[in-house]
Amino acid sequence: MGNLSGFVKRLRDIMRNDAGINGDAQRIEQIAWMLFLKVYDAKEKDWEWNDDGYVSIIPENCRWANWAADDRSGSAMTGDRLLDFVNNTLFPTLKKLPVTASTPIRKAIVQTTFADANNYMKDGVLLRQVVNVIDDLDLSDYEESHAFGEIYETILKELQSAGSAGEFYTPRAVTDFMAKMIEPKIGETMADFACGTGGFITSWLKELERAVKTTEDREAYGNSIYGIEKKQFPYMLCITNMLLHDLDVPQVFHANSLLHDVLDYTESDQFDVVLMNSPYGGSEKADVKSHFPADLASSETADLFMSVIMYRLKKNGRAAVILPDGFLFGTDNAKVSIKKKLLSEFNLHTVIRMPGSVFSPYTSITTNILFFDRSQPTKETWFYRLDMPEGYKHFSKTKPMKLEHFDPVVEWWKNRRELSADGFDKAKKFTARQLAEELGYNFDQCGYPHVEEEILAPMDLIQRYQEERSSLNAEIDRVLAEITEKLGGAQA
Repeated sequence: MGNLSGFVKRLRDIMRNDAGINGDAQRIEQIAWMLFLKVYDAKEKDWEWNDDGYVSIIPENCRWANWAADDRSGSAMTGDRLLDFVNNTLFPTLKKLPVTASTPIRKAIVQTTFADANNYMKDGVLLRQVVNVIDDLDLSDYEESHAFGEIYETILKELQSAGSAGEFYTPRAVTDFMAKMIEPKIGETMADFACGTGGFITSWLKELERAVKTTEDREAYGNSIYGIEKKQFPYMLCITNMLLHDLDVPQVFHANSLLHDVLDYTESDQFDVVLMNSPYGGSEKADVKSHFPADLASSETADLFMSVIMYRLKKNGRAAVILPDGFLFGTDNAKVSIKKKLLSEFNLHTVIRMPGSVFSPYTSITTNILFFDRSQPTKETWFYRLDMPEGYKHFSKTKPMKLEHFDPVVEWWKNRRELSADGFDKAKKFTARQLAEELGYNFDQCGYPHVEEEILAPMDLIQRYQEERSSLNAEIDRVLAEITEKLGGAQA
């Protein structure tokens, strides 16, 4: 275990000397494909052990054990020879592995994982040093491989600080809290339609594991998840994450959830539980809207994901979804249509307002967790504002949010009551009629009263202005329409 603690640091120190690695993001991407092959190699040893007829999809010369493992006899490839092999044999081979519709998932993932992967290193001697550090991991040792699962979590967290890569990392405290409140049961299926590196899936599995008693349970546990990720890199990290969590057949797909007509989904495309953080502020091609009914076709990705979730949640299914403030206060036509559908066909029972710095340093946009199920139309919705814990001004990399910071919510959840603090609502119940008629579908309730003026990153600021502008435009249109009607005039 001792050799694990400095694992990431050792790799970073070696790579620092390689001219081909430009910045943290490339360094982590470089580590990622090697880790995948190392973990996959350990899995294949298990599969061969359990199945005499097992044949790897990877040609012998490209299997990790045959080119990367160094028996220290001096025969292992290094320098230009290693570089030439990786660039001109390994990568072209893995990118073009023969995969058809009938290829089992556990084999097909190799090709999807490498489809867009890159080798950035230019120094074959340093590459050999990195390969050796990774090869030293003993994944056959339960203790060590379990500890490595934790290390992997750290690597994923590091991504958050590697610039744009942070967008696929939802703080562990948040995913754990959501999985806990959803109360997973054996036999249920859970989906995340923008799963990033697999944070929600991991939290779901951790929570579900408590219920595993028999081999049948174990099998149901392994088949309980479904993930889609459109970006190649987080997809690769997610697959490796799943293999480390002993999911031999990770049902995680490299695709874009928004490129499918939502009206085409049938019951077989639906899930018992949806847990996810809807990507927001993202730009999608204009034709994405064509996959949604006209009234739900928003230009904001978070809204589109909300529609996907509503179409893919089973009857009586449960969902916990993170959405930005813009979804709550937005009253433009698409948002109002989405909220109408949410209140009339689903039971939106709880909205948890989270403090602004939960996702810092990646984004300062304030987010919320919506809990709803598909049991009946909404009768009433509770809003609860989670305040910063005692002694914290804001969360940061060094002082991140912890699961216990959700304790006040958990305590209130079981014994709901209206609360106020300093004369402002902290927890309050609204009927569906109030939300729709009196508040005009503005769900921005129990917000933070005296927030100091936040300094947002430029892109976040633009995003916020655009949301506010479209809401104000919709509000003006509504008022004008009312006035026109009262004056008895025909509306233009």
